[in-house]
Amino acid sequence: MTDVREVICRPFGRRVLWFFAGLGAAGAGAAVVRLAYEGPDAGLGVGLLLASAGGWALYKATARVRADTYGVHSWTLLRRRSVRWGDIADLRVRLKYANTPRVQDTRAVSLLLGDGRRLLLPLPRSWSYDDPDFDARLDAFRALHRLHGAPESDHVPVVSYRTAGRGWAGSLALCVLLLGGAGLAAWFVPSVASGERAWRSATPCTAGTSAAERDECLTTLTAVIARTDATRSRNKSSWLYFVDGRPMERLAVSSDGAKMFRPGDGVELTVWRGEVREVVGGRHVYRPHVPASGDLAVVAAVCLLAAGCPAARVLLRLRGRRLPDDEVLPSALPFAGALVGTALWLLPLCYLHPTTLLTDAVAITWAAAGSAATLAFLVRAWRATRVRMPGENDTTGATGGVAGATGGSAGTGTAEDDVFLAARFLEHTDYNPYGFGTHVVLGGGPLAVTPHPGPGRFAAKPVPVERLAVKEVRRVRGSDGDTVSGGWHIAELDDAGTPVRLAAAPADLTRILRELAAARTPANAAHPDA
Repeated sequence: MTDVREVICRPFGRRVLWFFAGLGAAGAGAAVVRLAYEGPDAGLGVGLLLASAGGWALYKATARVRADTYGVHSWTLLRRRSVRWGDIADLRVRLKYANTPRVQDTRAVSLLLGDGRRLLLPLPRSWSYDDPDFDARLDAFRALHRLHGAPESDHVPVVSYRTAGRGWAGSLALCVLLLGGAGLAAWFVPSVASGERAWRSATPCTAGTSAAERDECLTTLTAVIARTDATRSRNKSSWLYFVDGRPMERLAVSSDGAKMFRPGDGVELTVWRGEVREVVGGRHVYRPHVPASGDLAVVAAVCLLAAGCPAARVLLRLRGRRLPDDEVLPSALPFAGALVGTALWLLPLCYLHPTTLLTDAVAITWAAAGSAATLAFLVRAWRATRVRMPGENDTTGATGGVAGATGGSAGTGTAEDDVFLAARFLEHTDYNPYGFGTHVVLGGGPLAVTPHPGPGRFAAKPVPVERLAVKEVRRVRGSDGDTVSGGWHIAELDDAGTPVRLAAAPADLTRILRELAAARTPANAAHPDA
């Protein structure tokens, strides 16, 4: 598309957007009139809702982007921007994953400026991977950039939540918020524990107890149940109503607590610090749930462990800050596993020893042993999330280099010699129709693609090794899709002029490429049955 001179992007369905904008303006006017004459009511809320929808529609309807020989110009309701091609380092695709199954992922164009800033364009937008209009406009943008600028990359970088170019401010804010919740819960543990000790040591009030001291002793009141109101929902309170409203009109209880008693039952209420702590009847005893210090300590520990997940994502992004923005970072699941292992010993410890973590010998020993296990988990997770570049030595001692690779022959063998490696060709080919392959089998026969990990070569399709040539091995990029693990590598292959990508773990990919190189040697070509 070297003959492109101008690209203009306007929102899809502008008439519908303008209709909603007008509807929102009418709703806003009606809300103002209703507020002036009748005061706030339900109609005001409807008008404000229509006004909000109209403002959003107006913002979308007035958006426009134009790219010409000078640069990229964008217009929105609130701002206008123009950027010269010389100031643009690269054009990227920003991929935003939807959280609902019915809404597809959103693609947008982002500009990487020469000073490192990023500018997200309001248009064009796409809600699918196979939108020809979006792809055509993106190609036109890149053609203009190649003519009038200097792009950094020869491919389309795709930045998503898995790649190194995604920001980490949101994860850091979530981590700080969870740490604040953990600190707040831990702050109340000593006071709640003090209240528990006071409740256990409280004695019944006597005739000589003064009014000021009655809050710290147990007061027993008699009452008769008039009726009960047990709700089905656990989120709503159930009630016990008392005859003549004495000593109170009603008492909030749980649904199970309301079902314990019947109208006419005589009960005794134990009051401490102005709250009913026990309802004792002839057949049942009801005690309302009061958060204990162990419960608060567990809540603090859960918040602390939950903060470890966004903290791990921040750590991985800082660790991969030198990577290109579109390269996929390793998964944070190893750190999540370490947090789960920590929870197995930390939560019981906090529940049983909420206030004696630093004074009880058993708690100190327990915490020391658990901390050592957590440290081992974290070290293992740190090693598992190491960013491994193509060509580095892997854990098996094999190297990721392709040039000069040698390996075992891809000749015939027995079924017992078959080795199934988790690997995927990402393109639809005759030997990988509709991307059905999940494994590559080698060793006991010709290199083949299978939809299963074995045993046996059922449904296997041979790979035409004589057509394949290795161009490069690289790390996973955002354009490779979210189904490829961040710890895998991608081999760029040439299949008789058609680019093909093969994804696998570094050690497995090295072994497959060695078998591929061995199958293409002149000796194997001359003796295919050898």
